[in-house]
Amino acid sequence: MKIAVVVLAAGASMRLGQPKQLLPYQGKTLLRYAVETALSVGPVTVVLGAHAEQIAPTLNSLPVTIILAEDWQEGMAASLRAGITAVADCDAALVMLCDQPLVTTKLLAALLHAWEPGSIVASDYGEALGPPCVFDHAYFPELLALTGDSGARKLLNKYPCRTVAFPGGRVDVDTLTDWQGL
Repeated sequence: MKIAVVVLAAGASMRLGQPKQLLPYQGKTLLRYAVETALSVGPVTVVLGAHAEQIAPTLNSLPVTIILAEDWQEGMAASLRAGITAVADCDAALVMLCDQPLVTTKLLAALLHAWEPGSIVASDYGEALGPPCVFDHAYFPELLALTGDSGARKLLNKYPCRTVAFPGGRVDVDTLTDWQGL
């Protein structure tokens, strides 16, 4: 079975006012921290968009594939489409965001362990499901059909999902206050 990790990092960080991907976290950038965590479980494709020319060099020494979501301004769906297109030959894709600093290698391994062919595995925040998620190849066509600024929540609400507890899933970096809270 071939499972790829897709790290979504194409957003413009409008609410923050600067590229969140470049914020310092644990002695690295927020994006590099996420990518190094992702590399612990498999091959990684990073989807960039806004500020790509500034962000890409921070990943130069890592064994990752960097792709550009040409229509990143559309929102999350454009990033997902770019990432899924890049890993279309895989049996499944573990999709994660660059701004969830509490994601751990242990969580990613648990999500992959819970996956089985034909399934979706989502992180369970307690009151909601969300990323990181593992999507079987069977769901790729629906991920590729998403539009606008919505992610894959539509699929999480439409289909039964296997879940892994991730109470820290609601912690993400969208504002300066979020980052300072880390």
